[in-house]
Amino acid sequence: MADKSSFTPEEWKAILASPMLAGLAVTLAEPSGLWGMLKESMASANALMTAGKNPSASPLMKAILADMETSEGRTIAREEIKIDLSGKSPAEIKQEVITKLGKVGQILDAKAPQDAPAFKSWLKYVADQVAEAASEGGVMGFGGTQVTDNEKATVDEVGKVLKVA
Repeated sequence: MADKSSFTPEEWKAILASPMLAGLAVTLAEPSGLWGMLKESMASANALMTAGKNPSASPLMKAILADMETSEGRTIAREEIKIDLSGKSPAEIKQEVITKLGKVGQILDAKAPQDAPAFKSWLKYVADQVAEAASEGGVMGFGGTQVTDNEKATVDEVGKVLKVA
């Protein structure tokens, strides 16, 4: 079973940021205003907390939660997520996020083959939870579409780049 010590510091940064990246990809697919972004951020955080506190969680999941519970861990994750936004559209930024997730998948496959399938499926689950967190196109949280075609396509894209169904 893999844990933080199974990875280089650079690899760990990427893995630590991966749940946030999975959620960010969906948020970028269909921006939903301030309230929607807050709901989507909370869905991503909730998925992390729930998985990390599950008694059957892998040492890798527990290590991520332990790091994210510290200000240093959150800072490392935020630094890893930073993307040069200058002159880029949301679609271009989303593609950069998807590329980073693909690299995380490759790291996991190489260094944690036993843990990789469950962890990558969980990242897709995070994307799903973010997609379902806020409806798009409504007025003040009422009406609209719960999960848009763009969000569905992005969740599928996250699954494809991570090589999970």
